[in-house]
Amino acid sequence: MRLVFLGPPGVGKGTQAAGLSSDLSIPHISTGALLREALDKGTPTGLEAKSFMEAGELVPDTVVLRLVQERISRPDSSAGWLLDGYPRNLVQAAALCELLTEMQQSLDRVVYFECSEAEVLRRLGGRRACRNCGETFHIEFAPATGACSAGSGEACDLYQRSDDSEQAILNRLEVYRRETDPLVDHYREQSALVVVDGSASIEAVSVSLRKALGQTP
Repeated sequence: MRLVFLGPPGVGKGTQAAGLSSDLSIPHISTGALLREALDKGTPTGLEAKSFMEAGELVPDTVVLRLVQERISRPDSSAGWLLDGYPRNLVQAAALCELLTEMQQSLDRVVYFECSEAEVLRRLGGRRACRNCGETFHIEFAPATGACSAGSGEACDLYQRSDDSEQAILNRLEVYRRETDPLVDHYREQSALVVVDGSASIEAVSVSLRKALGQTP
């Protein structure tokens, strides 16, 4: 099965992708992880990406697509793969479609995890980090309890990262909507899209996802 996962930041795509890829024995592929791997290994594509990054430029779509091509060409991708958060816009979607045609492959489903702006703000805006031990908590879902693991014997000194502020999250959502909403419509028109309620619990979303993909008895 060849899948693409779409959804706003904080919706839990990565968590669901990890679980489903394990169940289906197909690789969970994110472009961020691909880029880090290519940089660590010093591959030709990784070195090309590094040259743009060192110049303070975005890695071009052509380079990212090459990373994707290299990954889905590996033997462990022969039974399928799961792209997490890619493509991000219509240009990338067109390039991916062309690549898959050349490779004589096709997408089976595009899963869109739907979630309200209020829920995204609740999830991302509640994250806190400790200045001492570096651990991440959530004021509602995973509050800091007990002494800090840094060994001071005191409670964690929590703060909110700048990219978790309400305005920063709203800015990310605006960029997401501008680029990805047309992509959702594009795949819906191709009858490839399935929509899953991403605002529920991890367990409930997992059940809904598998039902949408016909993975439950």
